[in-house]
Amino acid sequence: MSEAMRIVVSGAGGRMGREVVSAVLEAGPELALVGAADPAFAGNSISEALGADSPVIIERSLDSVLESTPADVAVVFSVPAAAMGDVQCAMKAKAVPVVGTTGITAENLEEIEALAARHGVGAIIAPNFAIGAVLMMKLSQEVAKHLPAVEIIELHHDRKLDAPSGTAIKTAEMIASARQGVHGAASADAPPVRGGDYHGVRIHSVRLPGLVAHQEVIFGGLGQTLTIRHDSYDRKSFMPGVLLAIGKARGLTDVIYGLENVI
Repeated sequence: MSEAMRIVVSGAGGRMGREVVSAVLEAGPELALVGAADPAFAGNSISEALGADSPVIIERSLDSVLESTPADVAVVFSVPAAAMGDVQCAMKAKAVPVVGTTGITAENLEEIEALAARHGVGAIIAPNFAIGAVLMMKLSQEVAKHLPAVEIIELHHDRKLDAPSGTAIKTAEMIASARQGVHGAASADAPPVRGGDYHGVRIHSVRLPGLVAHQEVIFGGLGQTLTIRHDSYDRKSFMPGVLLAIGKARGLTDVIYGLENVI
């Protein structure tokens, strides 16, 4: 039997971080939670702060965790301002970052590629860890070969900081790669109420209380439309994908962008 993978979680006290901690603790003997970071809960144990059964003490930063605790994987759901710092310190410590923090940019990805080359450690960056959302993106890429006219409507809770979402951006990139330069109905001079244009795909962002994470991809053709929709009603929906990424992370030396590349 192989040795348990040592997992640390950054952003452990957040809405997603709490779910990750619980998922790792419930995963069985193949995963071991060895560290956690969150400045809002520093000094408290996982049991005290999150109500999960673990004596691990939450530290202020991922850097302080990895200074004293060897880890194989660092799951990063910290706030966007801290995420790249977490990725840097994880890769320097030879822990593969599995990143779900929103707002990772193309420039960030280039930096992560450079860090991988420097430290010999890969990373998994996923705009969305829900298996259904990944299938939605893959299906959209296939449909776009036949119905290139398309718009995306993404809906999230009102505390989500970025717009459009990483999922919408990744979907647009996949659609653009399939359309071979055909931009369908989107135009550069559309009024602001039409949302933003990304790679020739119009994206509309909605932020309202009561939502979690939802996306519609609407294709239009001659006398017809086709809608692909995914809804996450609970953050637990992301955990199978997080665990899948963790399982693929051991010994990884490449940078993987998008969970569709590990399914």
